[in-house]
Amino acid sequence: MKAVVKYALGPGNVELREVPEPSPGPRDVKIEVKAAGVCGSDVHLWHGEIGLAVRTPVIMGHEFSGVIAEVGNQVTRWKPGDRVTCETARHVCGKCTNCRTGNYNICEEKQLIGYVFDGCFTKYILIDEDRVHHLPDNVDFLAGAMTEPVASCTNGVLEKTPILPGDVVVLAGPGGIGLICMQLAKAAGGKIVLCGTSVDKDRLELGKKLGADYVVNVEQEDPRKLVDQLTNGEGAEVFLECSGAPPAVLMGLSLLRRGGKYTQIGLIGKAFPVAFDTIAYKELKVTGFLGQRWISWKRALSLMESGAINLNALITDVLPISQWEAAFKKHDAKSGIKLILTPED
Repeated sequence: MKAVVKYALGPGNVELREVPEPSPGPRDVKIEVKAAGVCGSDVHLWHGEIGLAVRTPVIMGHEFSGVIAEVGNQVTRWKPGDRVTCETARHVCGKCTNCRTGNYNICEEKQLIGYVFDGCFTKYILIDEDRVHHLPDNVDFLAGAMTEPVASCTNGVLEKTPILPGDVVVLAGPGGIGLICMQLAKAAGGKIVLCGTSVDKDRLELGKKLGADYVVNVEQEDPRKLVDQLTNGEGAEVFLECSGAPPAVLMGLSLLRRGGKYTQIGLIGKAFPVAFDTIAYKELKVTGFLGQRWISWKRALSLMESGAINLNALITDVLPISQWEAAFKKHDAKSGIKLILTPED
């Protein structure tokens, strides 16, 4: 079967290869991949700029949906034909405080598919039975391939921030992750101010269609004036940073009210100057998050099943895995929003 393989560490070193079809171990579920999402971290891995544990050679990709083709001889909860989507953590220690309290997403020994274990940019993948989730019947495979980012955003926006009805929520970065976070914040009752640049013109328009109350091109308009109007000059209750751009971080700290909540979602990838004392002076709650937990997946799938968020509207390209490089370059160029790869025989 064909697969997109990171065959060595460092920039580049990715190619389409012929690899053997895997056979399930006793607790494995073998899944035929129907759709696989391209994530920003896949592109970072391509560039050799990822801060996660990586073992090469490894099949890339970690966002996917599919159909169970075969199960191991100790698997009892799943059967061939089940429509599923799956968590990314293939290994955690199971013994640390975080694992024992259900927060295995921040286990220090966590190892992921697509980085240490073979991922989903291929036809078949093996997943431990405990990391498999039913895909609702009314969610198609293309949207189902986005369950992992929805679960991550659920963890960050709804569980870690969280957002309360009536909160003024300023969100920077209307990419795929930003538009998912925006819809989650809207579902929680937030009043959304979606910010982007001139490059984001079409994404801002889509954000408006998906529920943003206000959209702001920060290169043409200062969002402070709008936020002051909405909050009687007090500042926003919540800022969600989804762009990974240092100027957006500084903007967020400035726009928040005293006692407000700041959540970092985008990956910046470099150090930059910031007036960190602002956090003390304004008594801000600053939150980060990494990945997702089982409950995040449960909530995400419930939201998807109910239609509370529209994922298909975010999909701009569906390409075969042989065009992985074109997809990665499109992501780099911010051409399109969510790119999906499909397997080839």
